[in-house]
Amino acid sequence: MHQPSPPDLALWRAAMRSELIARRQAMSAAARQEADLRISLALLRALPQQAAQQAGMVVGFCWPHRGEYDPRPVLDSLRAQGLRNALPVIRREAEPMRFRRWEPGVAMEEGPFGIAMPTGTEEVDPDLLLVPLVGFGDAGDRLGYGGGYFDRTLAARTPQPLAIGVGFEFAHMATTFPRAHDIPMDAVITEEAVRWRESGHLRAVTPAQLRTHLTELAESRRAEVRANATTILRTWE
Repeated sequence: MHQPSPPDLALWRAAMRSELIARRQAMSAAARQEADLRISLALLRALPQQAAQQAGMVVGFCWPHRGEYDPRPVLDSLRAQGLRNALPVIRREAEPMRFRRWEPGVAMEEGPFGIAMPTGTEEVDPDLLLVPLVGFGDAGDRLGYGGGYFDRTLAARTPQPLAIGVGFEFAHMATTFPRAHDIPMDAVITEEAVRWRESGHLRAVTPAQLRTHLTELAESRRAEVRANATTILRTWE
C-alpha cells in the first residue's frame, strides 16, 4: 500500500535523521561490537572475492562517523586477499565525490563534516561502494545526511559501482520517501539480514546468493558499457 508523504518532507527527514543517529550513538559498546561483527561476517561471505582478487577490485568506503558501522576490520581481510580500498574526497559542494587509494599509514586530513580523507595518494575508480545508512526503506532507498553526495557519485560513474548499504536493522522503515534523483542501493546488509534489490524491492537472500547476484550485476553493467562504446565507435565509421 502506498504510504502518503509527510506534509513537510524536509522536516520529516531531518527529524528521522536526528532520531536514528541518536539511537545509533546510544548503542552500548557490547551491542555495537556484536552488530559490527555480524555485518562484517556477512560482507566477507557476500563479496565476489575470487574474480575481485584477479582484477584488483577497488572497494570504496567511508571513515566511520557518528556511530556508523566500522568496516575497517573487513577491509584488512580484503586487502590481504588482493583487493584495494579507497576513501571519498569532497572538494566542492554539489559535486560527485572522487576517491583516493587508502591503506593504514596513508596521510589523512579532515574534510567537510569533520570526516577524515586521504591526501597524496592516487585517485581510483571504485568497483563497489560500502554506503553508510542512516535509514533505509523497502525499495532499497536510503536516508543519508542530506548532502546528496552518494547519489551524484553513483549517477556520474560509468559503469555504476555496486552499492551495498551497510547499517543497523533498527534503521529499517517502510520508506524514506526518496526523491526522483535518489539512487537505490543494490543490496543492504545489517546485523540481522542480507537483502538484495530485485524488481524494485529488497528481499532477503543468503550471503552466497548475494555474491552471485553482485557478480552477475557487475558483469551486466560492464557489458552495457562495452556495448555502448561499440555503438558510439560505429557511428564514427
